[in-house]
Amino acid sequence: MPFETLEASMENRFYDRRDAGRKLAKQLEQYGWRDDVIVLALARGGVPVGYEVAKALGADLDVLIVRKLGVPHHPELAMGAIASGGTEYLNTFVIETSGVSQWQINAVKAIEQKELKRREELYRGNRPWPSIRDRIVILVDDGVATGSTMQAAIMALRTEKPERIVVAVPVAPSESINTFAGMADEFVCIYHPEAFMSVGQFYTVFDQTSDHEVHRLLTEFREETARVRG
Repeated sequence: MPFETLEASMENRFYDRRDAGRKLAKQLEQYGWRDDVIVLALARGGVPVGYEVAKALGADLDVLIVRKLGVPHHPELAMGAIASGGTEYLNTFVIETSGVSQWQINAVKAIEQKELKRREELYRGNRPWPSIRDRIVILVDDGVATGSTMQAAIMALRTEKPERIVVAVPVAPSESINTFAGMADEFVCIYHPEAFMSVGQFYTVFDQTSDHEVHRLLTEFREETARVRG
């Protein structure tokens, strides 16, 4: 079944991102312990989720940095996103209805590109970008709201010709099934409510994931993987 969703009540929401990752991993068991699978977690909130998914599946883990482009007078509203490698996604509907000019778009992009570069250096250091050609990529985040960040991530990955892109998130609005039908090869989501306000409403603890936590989890995962694999 290419697009899988699982209904659940609000009473059964996640405790935190790592709890969500463990539950999400159960829906991805068919990808466990395969050499051709890699989990790419969107920074920052997707890293604790991806950590648990990769750990449960015995898969490689890495981070993909994507920056949302917020509308200048309403920064929480995404008018697009940029990702590593120069990939860009713009939501023309939001841009037009919000009256955003090209100058404003360029100004927001310049700020976010600077932050994207900072995070790449902090999270990845000198490590090369992993080869994903002909591999199954499980693209993980802590949830989907507008979808612009995830769409930018998919666009970035497609240029590297993976065998399959699986978008896996704990929660997303119901319309996300149609949104990603033409972009991802598979969409796995635990909660897909009709009444969706924010990703955080499905978590008991939804503190901002810090740079320190991202760096710690990625380092911990690499060290543990090296120890287990010898």
